[in-house]
Formats: sequence, C-alpha cells, structure tokens
Amino acid sequence: MRWLPTICLLLPLAPALAQNPIHRCIGADGNPVFTDRVCSDVQATPTRPAASPAATTAPAIGEPPPILCAADLAELKQGVVDAFATRDANRLAGLMLWGGYGRRAVVADIGSLRELMQRPLLDVAETAPDAAPDDSGFADGPAPPGTAAAPATGATRALVLRTAADDGTGVAREARYAIVRSAGCLWLRPAG
Repeated sequence: MRWLPTICLLLPLAPALAQNPIHRCIGADGNPVFTDRVCSDVQATPTRPAASPAATTAPAIGEPPPILCAADLAELKQGVVDAFATRDANRLAGLMLWGGYGRRAVVADIGSLRELMQRPLLDVAETAPDAAPDDSGFADGPAPPGTAAAPATGATRALVLRTAADDGTGVAREARYAIVRSAGCLWLRPAG
C-alpha cells in the first residue's frame, strides 16, 4: 500500500509524457499519413514546412483574404473587384449562390467566369429595383427543403460587371447577376 500514494503523485505526469505531436505527411503513394513520428521516419514528406521565426512575425503581403459572406453590397462589390484583381474565377464563384444547379452547370458557369475574367474589369455597378422604397430589392435565397419558396415580388437588384471588349469595337461587355440574400449574406445568382 505504500506505493499507492507514489503512483497517485505520478499519474498526472503520464498524459504529459504520452502526448507527442501529430505529424501530417504525404506518403510516397500520394496519400495523407498521420503519425506521431517524424515524416522522414515513415518515408513521407511533411505537408507544411516548419515556420521560421521571421515568417511568423512578418505581416502577410499579397492578396486580400477572400470574402466568405458579404454582409452588405459594398463588401460584395469589393469581393468581385478582388477576384478580378487576382484573375481567380473560383474566388468569384465563391461569391455565388449555387443552390439548385447541377454539377455540370456549375463547372460550365465557372468556365465562363474564367473567360470573363480574361478581360479587364471596367466597372461594377448595381441596378436599382423597381420596387417600393422600403423594400431592399434583394431576392430571397433558396427555400429550405420541404418548404414552398416565397413568391417573387417585383424586380430585384442586380450587379452589372462591365469588362473591356476583346473584339476591337471599344464597346464594353456586360454580365448581370441577380443579388440574392440568403443566410444573412448577399450572394450573386448566376444567370440561367
């Protein structure tokens, strides 16, 4: 019974000794490997190199972070401008509400976004709704499954993207996207 108090004193130290960091690696076959050993011990490559002290203290320079949920129209417009600045069709697609679209339609639409982004962005403007002044003019997002969608009321606001013409005419091209409010965010609705 004398060893019982000693074990009780050493017991809290056991988890601290047993906790090794988990290393995230990519194996030779390309599959992820999670191990408590160093990646090189299991013939794998670390997924993230260890951060140097200079890298952790230096401010990040580069593109702004993507807008994941535009709370207002200004944020939505800025997200579009940022996507065009980096020529990132996926970033622009992230501002769109894709509910109800099939996979093929989404892939095709992202392809057309990629083509659209090859031309310089001239302007991002909104069209005003033909509705009552107290109405926001934003369309509602998709209804939850099993419920009826709200009926459409009047015209909705749209975001018009004007890009330079690539045919030498000098006439700007326009792409229109309805602005939809869903889950407290503003989204673009792809045409079609």
